[in-house]
Amino acid sequence: MSRGNTRVTDAVRTEACPVTEVLDRVAGKWSIGILTAAAHGPVRFTELERAINGISRRMLSLNLRRLERDGLLIRTVHPTVPPKVEYSLTPMAQELHASLTGLVSWAERHRSAIAEARATYDTAAARELDAG
Repeated sequence: MSRGNTRVTDAVRTEACPVTEVLDRVAGKWSIGILTAAAHGPVRFTELERAINGISRRMLSLNLRRLERDGLLIRTVHPTVPPKVEYSLTPMAQELHASLTGLVSWAERHRSAIAEARATYDTAAARELDAG
């Protein structure tokens, strides 16, 4: 590779790295569900646990901490016995939620078309295997 190409590659890598890191976090398996559930006002841990199918308590805890660390969730502890803990979106996460809502809407509208495309592809791939 020429020296010029190396500089371009390094520049792209440098710029893409933070974007990739953020997208990996936000698009993680559980993050979208957590952010969507927390968008409807302050929610408690158990409410999130019930709202997100298949998530374990441990994974929920880990993801809540990560999202809080990234500045997307606010964790509020109320001084009661037992302590009452609530999670809500930060203004930055509320902005992100608007984009996520569009993505979720797109996915719902195109779910059947994607399923049909996959079936068509799989059928063609199977025919190629049988023929070859």
